[in-house]
Amino acid sequence: MTAPRKRLSTATLVLVPFWAVVLAAYVGTMLWTVQISFTASKLLPVDDYVGFAQYERLFSSTRWIVSMQNAVIFGVLFITGALVLGFLLAVVLDQRVRFENTLRTIFLYPYAMSFIVTGLIWQWLMNPGLGIQKTVRDWGFESFSFAWAVDRDMALYALVLAGLWQASGLVMALMLAGLRGVDEEIWKASRIDGIPAWRVYLFVVVPMLRPLIVTAVVLLSISVVKAFDLVVALTNGGPGISSDMPAKFVMDNLFTRQNIGLATAAATVMLITVAAVLVPWIYAEYFRKARKGAAA
Repeated sequence: MTAPRKRLSTATLVLVPFWAVVLAAYVGTMLWTVQISFTASKLLPVDDYVGFAQYERLFSSTRWIVSMQNAVIFGVLFITGALVLGFLLAVVLDQRVRFENTLRTIFLYPYAMSFIVTGLIWQWLMNPGLGIQKTVRDWGFESFSFAWAVDRDMALYALVLAGLWQASGLVMALMLAGLRGVDEEIWKASRIDGIPAWRVYLFVVVPMLRPLIVTAVVLLSISVVKAFDLVVALTNGGPGISSDMPAKFVMDNLFTRQNIGLATAAATVMLITVAAVLVPWIYAEYFRKARKGAAA
């Protein structure tokens, strides 16, 4: 056996335990979750299979339908807003402004916090008796209102605002790293040709940052799917179910309502939905292009 093949065999052997853990901990538990969703499990998993009964019950639940609608609205606004805001912050910092390191730290710091902390901070800021609303009214602006967290029509947008505050710094860091890698000759050529900077960013720089944008979208999408702690800390899904999210629906049925079958059915629907959206997109962005490049 040649030395390269021997090293490859050794590396493969070392990775066997890792792949075994991955298959058991991730793939195995996912398959087990899907299996439980077809049973009548309540407090503990049982083998009493009931077919698609849990899924029929799930999609007849008003709370589940509302939580899915909220997830779509939250996801679109959160991902789009974080991408736009993060990119604009990166463009500003890319101008070599004074105190760049300080500003970069300030913008990125919220991402170091957990969603629980972010939710508690914004819950206080939007508390009508303690936060921004009370402060501004004490200044004499009696008609000022900023109590989104307790407003049925605005509670979902309160989650979006808190999420943007936390995640925009991450997008900024990714985009800034990409902007710093843009060849300076591109900017020199655009200035010579008299092309406005905004057109260079929109038609030249943004396409160059496509891999980073894909990465940012995937990371932000994961935050949307896992939006449980932010919801609990900021609105607890209320008022009523106006800001409920699928992750909270799953956790409530799993631990509070003790309905494992319904919770796993909801989790399975979430898994299928995410896979149906992200997998084709990631395949088109990475694997199909890689194959085209190899064929060329």
